[in-house]
Parts: sequence; structure tokens; C-alpha cells
Amino acid sequence: MKKILSVALMCAAAVCAGAKDTEVSVLQWNIWQEGTSVKGGANAIVEEIARLQPDFVTLSEVRNYNGVDYTASLVEALKSKGVEYHSFRSDDTGLLSRYPITDTLTVFPLGNDHGSIYRLLAEKEGKKLAVYTAHLDYLDDAYYNVRGYDGSTWKEIPIPTTVEEVLERNVRSQRDDAIKLFIKQAKKDMAAGYTVILGGDFNEPSHRDWTATTADMFDHHGFIVPWTVTTLLEEAGFVDTYRTHYPDVLAYPGFTYPSNVPGMAPEKVTWAPKADERDRIDYIWVSPGVKIEDAVIFGPKESVVRSKVVTEQTSDRFIEPLDVWPTDHKGLLVKLRIK
Repeated sequence: MKKILSVALMCAAAVCAGAKDTEVSVLQWNIWQEGTSVKGGANAIVEEIARLQPDFVTLSEVRNYNGVDYTASLVEALKSKGVEYHSFRSDDTGLLSRYPITDTLTVFPLGNDHGSIYRLLAEKEGKKLAVYTAHLDYLDDAYYNVRGYDGSTWKEIPIPTTVEEVLERNVRSQRDDAIKLFIKQAKKDMAAGYTVILGGDFNEPSHRDWTATTADMFDHHGFIVPWTVTTLLEEAGFVDTYRTHYPDVLAYPGFTYPSNVPGMAPEKVTWAPKADERDRIDYIWVSPGVKIEDAVIFGPKESVVRSKVVTEQTSDRFIEPLDVWPTDHKGLLVKLRIK
């Protein structure tokens, strides 16, 4: 009887051990032309990733200049600092993983600078993870039209008069095309038992940020806009980590663009020099059932507003840079718990 009880307890312990939650950290970071826009920027990218050591890094604006595989060179630079990552060659976006990569996929290939999406498969502590990186089309950015600038030329224009006009312009881009392909593939991954994580610079705001609460703020000019990409993701069941963790859009606006770049004139950062163009356009989304433990903005507390540097007076939490800040975007670092 004692032997049977002992075996039963061992089995129960094994089940409990197998059911242990796994913590996963993810950094989304637009690195602005691989950090080449800022003196010392390329090295700053290495230093910051080595400091934070997230499980996965989703990168935007990977260029592979002069035929050099950027993520491969980044992996080597991190290795020299005693930090091991894995990656694969990609264009426009990039992925780093602390864990061996078992498969890769091009979901939305780069074409004429209209963005890209890639995916890797990996495991941590037995949990199957499908991690996607997205840098969506930067053209037909209709949230600039609302602020009096053409979203493709960035010349001053009259402000649209209806939401329908804004959305019609917005879907001229390929952002919605790309995210629909992501949703299609992600559902296959989920059906195969994978937890899905998507990090990216969407070049489009969230419908959860352009509400009646903010209609007369941040140069929204009274508009309440159901922005296309985030609406598609939410309708498909995916979860916006930052806005879910911080539902109060006034206390936690979570602006990721345009970031102040210390040492650089603010007019070199802005695309709408007379407007308040601050928005949350860099995201990490997850499949249903993932617990969001923490979410922090990574970068300077300062933003650029009407070609001036302003310090954010919000409740947003920041991990500020060690030294050089290499990009016009702020990043997002989240900690997740996966069952």
C-alpha cells in the first residue's frame, strides 16, 4: 500500500512539474536603420540587448547593408559579451531567440519597402512558442492625415472631414494585407499547440487609443478611429499586451513614436513638425490565455512634439538607456507567463 501511495505521489508531482508556468520576456525594438542614424548607435544596440537579455527580440528596420547579414553579426557581437542568441537571415525585420530555432517562415515578404513579417518556432521549458516579427507598411499612414500631413508624402494638407475618409486612405497601405496573413498562419500555429507572440512596428495606432476619451487630445482633432490592424487582431482573439496591462489610456498612453534622440535636433526626428504626432505604434500581441506579468516602455522619457523635446508626465514606466539612444522609436519590453 505504501509503495502504491509513493508511486501515486511521484506521478502527481510529475504532473505538477509538467504544468509549471513558464516566464517569457520579449523586446520589440525599431532600431532605425540598424542604429546607423545615430553616432554610436550600432554599438548601443548590442549593449542594450546584452543588458536586458530578453528571451526574444523582435526587430524593425533591419537593412543588411553591403550584403552583411545583420542579425548574424548581432548574434556574434552579443556572443563576444557572453550572451548567446540564435537567429536567421531576414529582410526589414529580424528575430533573436535565446533558445534553438526549430523552424522559420516568411509570412509576408518584403517588396518595394511595404513591410515584412517573419516567424520562428522555439521551445522554452517545454512550451512551444511561435514568435513573429512585423514591420508594417509605412505608406498611407492615415493618422498623419488626421494631423494635417499627407501619410505618404508628409506635406501639409487639409484635415479629413470623416472617419470613412481616414479609413479609406488607411487601407490603401499593405498593413492590413500583411496582418491578415499573420492571422491565418498564427491560427495554424495555435492549432498545433503553439503560443503565439507578435512584436512589431505597425506604423498604425490602436483603436483602443483613439477613443472618445482622447478625441480632443494629441491632435486627434475630434476623431474616434477604429484603426484597421489592431481591430483585425482583436477580432481574431489576439491580445494587446500594453493596453491590456494598462487600460487607462490617459494615465498610460504608452507613446513609442517619435522618441527624443539625445544629441539630435528634434526637427530631424519629426515627420509632422507642426503637429503633436505622438502615438503608440510599436506593439507586442499574444494569443489568448497568456498572462501579462509586466510591460515597460524602453527608451527616453522625452518625446518630440511640434519639433520640441517634451518630457512625458504620465504614469508610463520606463527603462531608460544606458548611454546612447540609437533610434527615433521607443521599444517595449514585456514579461509573460505561459501555462
